[in-house]
Amino acid sequence: MRPLTAGPRPVLQCRTMNNQTIRVGFVGAGNNTRVRHIPGLRALPGVELVAVANRTRESGERVAREFGIGRVEARWQDVVSAADVDAVCIGTWPYLHREITVAALAHGKHVLCEARMAMNAAEGREMLEASRRAPHLVAQLVPAPHTLEVDSTIAGLLAEGYAGEVLAVELQAAQGRFVDREAALHWRQDASLSGFNILNMGIWYEAMMRWLQPARRVMAMTKVAVPRRRDAEGAWRDVRVPDHVDILAELGGGAVGHLRFSAVTALAPPSEVWIFGSEGTLRLEADARRLSGARRGETALREIPIPAERRVGWRVEEEFVNAVRGREKVSRTTFEDGVRYMEFTEAVARSATTGQAVDVAGL
Repeated sequence: MRPLTAGPRPVLQCRTMNNQTIRVGFVGAGNNTRVRHIPGLRALPGVELVAVANRTRESGERVAREFGIGRVEARWQDVVSAADVDAVCIGTWPYLHREITVAALAHGKHVLCEARMAMNAAEGREMLEASRRAPHLVAQLVPAPHTLEVDSTIAGLLAEGYAGEVLAVELQAAQGRFVDREAALHWRQDASLSGFNILNMGIWYEAMMRWLQPARRVMAMTKVAVPRRRDAEGAWRDVRVPDHVDILAELGGGAVGHLRFSAVTALAPPSEVWIFGSEGTLRLEADARRLSGARRGETALREIPIPAERRVGWRVEEEFVNAVRGREKVSRTTFEDGVRYMEFTEAVARSATTGQAVDVAGL
């Protein structure tokens, strides 16, 4: 697959949205964009799908035909500079997130950018600074989706003192399967496209920050199961993105976290989080969206119902459009939170490389 090419920094333009039709352009139309963002935006009133640029013109034309997008551009720069585009949805791999975001904001476009904010923390901070230079524009990251329905309940219970002082956190996120040594290099395993991002570590850490204070310090060990793989063109490439990472973290407030993210733990139990406090314990079974807990004096966990009004679920495209119209502020996910998970991601990578504990930089 041919990556999108980079381009020069554009000239500033500005556009203010009121209750006009919001005209959206797409740069990169990967799976999440086709499954969620394009249908989600198309279903909202007053939204027009204007243009798309994908890795090849042919793939862009297929997407345009399937979803009724007005035109296909050969270059992403032509989408972000187009006079008839008000907002840009970025669905590329992380290696282009910073450049496209900065260019789109400079052209006066609102931005919805796919998760894995950037390649590293410096790029994330550059994106944040670009958004702060254009406070009249919406800058939103696609949120980690897997805990949206339970986030409010967990955060509420902890704030109400259900667990007391949080002492320890155990998170095991398995993408468990046996290693396929013959599989081609995936873009998530390619550091030139993915940067410091490892597996689903970033989205889990983003979710944890909705309930707990960010990490202050980390110590990490990683494992690359297959050191070399063939890329899409058949050339051998070194694999530098780990298949497994174990992290010890000191969280804000003093809790200790043990976090494991793995693509090699075949037949492991489903992903889950345990929060251990001085007065109570909470357990989240992520795949089942099931929360259970027990307090001091109880001898077994019991399921904690999630009130219907707290099951927020996926509303990313609606939130983005409402924010553009000035009806609500972005909460899932802000660029500030994106930088926080990139700071954590980079600290983990540096710890694994140096064998030393690393402080997590803060905003």
